[in-house]
Amino acid sequence: MTTENRPYVGIGLFLVKGNRILLGKRKASHGIGEYACPGGHFEYMESVEESIMREFREEVGDQVQVKNLRFLCITNLRQYAPRHYLNIGMTAEWVSGEPMIGEPEKLESWDWYDMDSELPENVFGSTKNYVTAYKTGQDYFTE
Repeated sequence: MTTENRPYVGIGLFLVKGNRILLGKRKASHGIGEYACPGGHFEYMESVEESIMREFREEVGDQVQVKNLRFLCITNLRQYAPRHYLNIGMTAEWVSGEPMIGEPEKLESWDWYDMDSELPENVFGSTKNYVTAYKTGQDYFTE
């Protein structure tokens, strides 16, 4: 196996505000046009918490405050082949602030969606699992 064929580690933050979750419309990389939670790549020598909060701040800015950051689920994400990711999902609760588009080359918009009634049809692969994990406690998914 070459390094090109090794899976990457992705991270995502399922941010909850009441019964609503923060989703952004992707416009770069895999999943173009799909709605996803803030996230990105796990970097060398970071803790999971450091990594998710770095990605979160890069994508939504410093004005959004969160609390109760904790593990949500793991997804073996293969639906975007040839890309293959082991995705670590974390969850937190919104405290204050509104998101800004920190990486306009990668993201079209941010908005809050009711997780029971108004999720977009085209939701990014691991995001679907985050909703299920949050509602049921299931913590491993294979796609």
